[in-house]
Amino acid sequence: MSAEEFIETLEMIGRDYLGAIPKREIFALAKEYQQMPVDEVVKLLKGKSNNQKISAISILDWKARNKKTSEEEKKAVYEAYIQNHEFIDDWGMVDRAAPYVVGGYLYDMDRKPLYDLAKSKNPMERRTAIVSTYYFIRKDEIEDTFKIAEILVHDSEHFVQTAVGSWVREAGKRDEEKLRDFLDKYAVDMPRIMLRYAIEKLDQVTRNYYLGLK
Repeated sequence: MSAEEFIETLEMIGRDYLGAIPKREIFALAKEYQQMPVDEVVKLLKGKSNNQKISAISILDWKARNKKTSEEEKKAVYEAYIQNHEFIDDWGMVDRAAPYVVGGYLYDMDRKPLYDLAKSKNPMERRTAIVSTYYFIRKDEIEDTFKIAEILVHDSEHFVQTAVGSWVREAGKRDEEKLRDFLDKYAVDMPRIMLRYAIEKLDQVTRNYYLGLK
């Protein structure tokens, strides 16, 4: 399975949809090609079209999720994502792959790379830092989510703000008291949209209280 072969198939599908290929078709094709060597996937990631980049990210995600993927290949998938992050320039690409490709790989390892990403000048790398913790949340581990959120709580980028708000909200479903502690500390001066995302699942009275602190 090669990047060239994949692109040819993608173009055939594109003709059927007059170029506007639905995401579901891209994800389905990526699943069929999940055995593609990682170096070929990187070629797709560096491709000129957004469809190629989304396809590459989807293949990496399928590989990371597949229980039959070897530890060696999971490492290669993780490194392909991190080392080529400059091509992962859209929030949808981050959200598609970061939880399993990055979070899943680092789950039993030193999680310092996430803290390094949180301090990056690249906003999509900062989004990767917080979104990757979704894998930990699913395992009922929420400490890193709140610690990274504290690093990013005053971030100026919209797509980082929404990610922080979304993921502390998800962590708060596991431990509402910890979410409230976070909000008690930061609600006054955190970006408004981040706050709205963070409190979305709380009761109306509590939402009004935190909104009123601004």
